[in-house]
Amino acid sequence: MNKIDVLSRLTPQMRAVLDKQDELTAGSPASAAGDVDAIRASYARERAFWNEGGPGMAQTVDTTAPGGPFGSVKIRIYSPSAEGSLPAIVYIHGGGYLMGSVDTHDRICRVLAAETGAAVVSVDYRLSPEARFPSAIQECAAAVEYLRAHGADHHIDGGDLALAGDSAGASLALGTYLYLRDELSGAGGIRALLLYYGMYGLTDSASRRLFGGPWDGLTREDLEAYSAMYIRSAEDLRSPYIDCLSADLAAGVPPCYIVSAELDPLRDDSHALAAVLAELGIPHRLEEFNGVLHAFLHYGRMLAEATQALSRSAAFYAAQGSAVLPRR
Repeated sequence: MNKIDVLSRLTPQMRAVLDKQDELTAGSPASAAGDVDAIRASYARERAFWNEGGPGMAQTVDTTAPGGPFGSVKIRIYSPSAEGSLPAIVYIHGGGYLMGSVDTHDRICRVLAAETGAAVVSVDYRLSPEARFPSAIQECAAAVEYLRAHGADHHIDGGDLALAGDSAGASLALGTYLYLRDELSGAGGIRALLLYYGMYGLTDSASRRLFGGPWDGLTREDLEAYSAMYIRSAEDLRSPYIDCLSADLAAGVPPCYIVSAELDPLRDDSHALAAVLAELGIPHRLEEFNGVLHAFLHYGRMLAEATQALSRSAAFYAAQGSAVLPRR
């Protein structure tokens, strides 16, 4: 298949990041279809470097939220201030549904908390293939429900929440919002969705055909492997909590900040979501960062665009004001 020459289009900083990634991942599995334990271990080792530095927090607490298909879900609460009741952003990490944890996305959450002044609650949902769809969405929804009911126990305003996520986590963030709205206590009190280079239902697109390779771990075969380990059957691909582009997005979807990366095979998912929201009159902002790859949010130690994306999403979040719980 013909591909765009992605590597020649990288910014100098993104090129330096890629060189560092090559160093950090030397000897690691080259495909998402490899040994799951080895893939997860490699991802955790590599992310440890990128998580160094960044802002400190007034308090960081690991605890659990009851509910979900397995009885409870681990969460980590980042509080940038020890005073008063804070709004909260529920952060759902990426990693192809297969890997990642609150540890691998630690710096992103700390930066987001520092930039917004909100508490950030990172959800350590169980991974596929051990816990397939819809388990992760159910666990993320359980975390939101817990904060609504018991946020005050953690100095959090449970009526002023937002959802955020990167990559698979962005898909889960939007899917969780829809699941809360359609099947649980409703989607009230959600100020905004912050969605970083997610997948929202496209199975083919120009960006998927033109981009993706060993440099980002997102070849067509990789994407198919992630999907196969996440779903129970092909029928799941038609669920509105996976194919969010086919869901009812007209009913109560809050303002959305959507980030895409120019050289990302998932880029067109973000463009399609923005187009649907524009057609429906849903407030949103799509920002594309040129010359960078998928997962660029991690690379704040070396990449200016990572800092810019988090800072701009924080400004968008602040502009939405406080969430208001609507009448049921």
